[in-house]
Amino acid sequence: MNRRVLPALALICAAGLAATACSDPTAGDAGSDDAGQTAVNPTARLDGVKLTMWTAQNTVNAPKQVIDAFEKATGAEVDTQAIPDLYEQNVPTKLASGDRPDLMFWQPSISTLPFVQPRQNLLTLDGEPWVSKLGDTEKSLGVIDGKRYAAIVTSPAMLGVYYNKDVFKQAGIAEKDFPQSYDELLALGHKVADKTDAAAFYEAGGDKWPLQWQMQVQLTDLDRQWWADLNAGRKKWTDPVVVGAVKKYKDKLLGAGLAQKNYRTGTFTGQADALWKGEAGMVLNVTSFQSQLQAKYSTAEIDKKIGWFPVANSSATGLYSPDQTNGVVAFKTGDEKRQNAARQFLAFWLGPDYPDYIKAMKIPSVQPSVPTPGGLPETSKAQVAALPKAIGVFQAKAIVAPDTHLYLADMIFGKKSPQQVAQAIQDQFAQVAKAQGAPGF
Repeated sequence: MNRRVLPALALICAAGLAATACSDPTAGDAGSDDAGQTAVNPTARLDGVKLTMWTAQNTVNAPKQVIDAFEKATGAEVDTQAIPDLYEQNVPTKLASGDRPDLMFWQPSISTLPFVQPRQNLLTLDGEPWVSKLGDTEKSLGVIDGKRYAAIVTSPAMLGVYYNKDVFKQAGIAEKDFPQSYDELLALGHKVADKTDAAAFYEAGGDKWPLQWQMQVQLTDLDRQWWADLNAGRKKWTDPVVVGAVKKYKDKLLGAGLAQKNYRTGTFTGQADALWKGEAGMVLNVTSFQSQLQAKYSTAEIDKKIGWFPVANSSATGLYSPDQTNGVVAFKTGDEKRQNAARQFLAFWLGPDYPDYIKAMKIPSVQPSVPTPGGLPETSKAQVAALPKAIGVFQAKAIVAPDTHLYLADMIFGKKSPQQVAQAIQDQFAQVAKAQGAPGF
């Protein structure tokens, strides 16, 4: 799973290209044609109707179960089309050329959803029967300016600490010692480093994108008004609290020897191997790390060796991070029959098929009334339990998600100071926000 966001230039181009699609006669403002729809029968016959669905290359099989079940129940045909990487860059380009699917996976965050120009291009989904069934965190996703544009089919990734149980036992760390703050997490790291042969943390400077998480955890005390001010241009990423988070990561973790020796070239797959072997005590990462473990080891093996706990800057709270498999959007195509069929597909997915879908995918449920499948590792169950109180990462709060990982990578190679990292983040943020036409930029 790719956690990167697009470079500033690509995002600016994407915004401009997607905007050109507004000249399409099917791309008008949301109105009575796609709002307040009457309830649909999820299994009504759709013989002869063909829908297309765009996915990223690494998620082309993600909707397979629901597509097979929908086709069998309704007689419709759903053709999945994998868009070449980079998905988030190539989708707006295809839309600008006049090509558009009926359905598409897309990250349902306020920082990424706008790049497909939802008001002009997407059907609004307010009032659909599945909306009220979503959990509170999931309900907060897929909404722009008070209108829902994305169905939430999977839970957002959870950010927290994976730990090796044997390493913790060797270091004398019990569950009662789990940290209640980021500072306590660093103190826990010193205990691992001092009492075992393992590195406290494994950092993946080679793949870069995981570098953002140590900084993200430290920004969780910023309130809703701070983010609102940032999004309006009244606050900046050069705020001392952001610079301080970058500096603490540089000095108190990397500079204090709490990462493995090759942290500049470490990789995502290397994280999993090192944690599993006990060469590292902890990994701070999102649910894609969990998926990596589940692809290699059984639930029993994971439960025996790996644990998970949540942590934020000043509390034992997890963070949630939206990704492109969480949301599915439906496009205005000008073909009412296909638009209605797309709505029916979503109603089927989040209605009668949903228990079968999450069982087949072995993933947590986004609907509290539908139990999460059994057989998931304890690490996954802990993340499900932490989600209702989780705090959104900045991709879920800022109108633009800057490439913090690239600037942090520059820092670990000595090319940028913490202040320069913050300035680069701010420059990109302001540039893209201005290109989007955001007020205040």
